[in-house]
Amino acid sequence: MEHKDPYIGKMLDNRYEILERIGTGGMAIVYKAKCHRLNRLVAVKILKSDLAQDEDFRRRFNAESQAVAQLSHPNIVSVYDVSKGGDIEYIVMELIDGITLKQYMEKRGQLNWRESLHFITQIMRGLSHAHSRGIVHRDIKPQNVMVLRDGSVKVADFGIACLENAAQTLTQEALGSVHYISPEQARGDRTDARSDIYSAGVVLYEMLTGRLPFEGDSAVPVAIQHLSSLRSSAPLCRPSSTGRAGSPPMSGDAGGRRIATRTNSPPASAAARRSR
Repeated sequence: MEHKDPYIGKMLDNRYEILERIGTGGMAIVYKAKCHRLNRLVAVKILKSDLAQDEDFRRRFNAESQAVAQLSHPNIVSVYDVSKGGDIEYIVMELIDGITLKQYMEKRGQLNWRESLHFITQIMRGLSHAHSRGIVHRDIKPQNVMVLRDGSVKVADFGIACLENAAQTLTQEALGSVHYISPEQARGDRTDARSDIYSAGVVLYEMLTGRLPFEGDSAVPVAIQHLSSLRSSAPLCRPSSTGRAGSPPMSGDAGGRRIATRTNSPPASAAARRSR
């Protein structure tokens, strides 16, 4: 007998009717819902029940979600509402008609430099807006970037990403994010806007080359490679002799060097990076 989702058909705050489950993450479950007050479809992200029992976690979740709700930018998934009903903590977001950048890359494979530039420029614009308001994503990866049908891009999961990385240890469950974390995150140090820039560089590298710069059987070896990259000036890849049609010379090599040779004083914000 199939287990029935307890939230399907439920009405939150006498406003949001939960219609169907559309995604599940480490910390939350995402549902398609209808806002009866404004007669529109939205996405509702509900904090998992075990995490919702932690009072301190709930307080930080609510505070950071409220802050993220103040962001308004075409390259950021909009947050409409932050609320709770009984013991349910949830945020209401823009429902995206598209797929993740990760899914897009899995379908297309290695992207040419024009398409990669098109995507990374939009990601950096969204990050620049967030950084100008003191908000750091801390979990930039293709799975948290949405590609819409018109080719535009929106960065997702700001509020929960901030909390997730703060609470996460380098276990097998962290493997999905550890490929993109900055060295300071791998060390457990304080993160700022530069951490997002590093992670965006890894995403750009993956788009240009069709592979990750660092891989391993578990999270810890991958994190160690991120730390080692600071001490290496060698490029992470060599351009293929065949090359991809329409790719500028050394594009993959340049992307590798951008990650591998990051200094101790990288641009302090996404805006500074884009202006270079």
